[in-house]
Amino acid sequence: MIEYSDIKDRLLTRREMLNRRLHRITEEVRHSDGPLPSDFSEQAVERENEEVMDALGKAGMEELKQINRTLNRIEAGDYGVCAACGEPIPEARLKVLPYSEYCVACAEKLDRGS
Repeated sequence: MIEYSDIKDRLLTRREMLNRRLHRITEEVRHSDGPLPSDFSEQAVERENEEVMDALGKAGMEELKQINRTLNRIEAGDYGVCAACGEPIPEARLKVLPYSEYCVACAEKLDRGS
């Protein structure tokens, strides 16, 4: 089995960074729950900021899910094996796309099917 400690370290670092960012986003949203400004343009900016923060939070949560799934696969010894065909995923692909669950051929088939 290939040693994936570098990838695991990168994922753990990214997870920690995302957790900090999501905490800040949560705090921002919590503090923006006050009354809306009386100026209509300020209200529009405030609502837009809330939408951006919400989108960032959702994207961060999705990435955290991917990181946790990947870390679980590493721990289980399933990492680097295509979930569709069972063939090894090239290490170069995993370095670029560490969340990859599929080899290139299977990923392309899945993309065409959707």
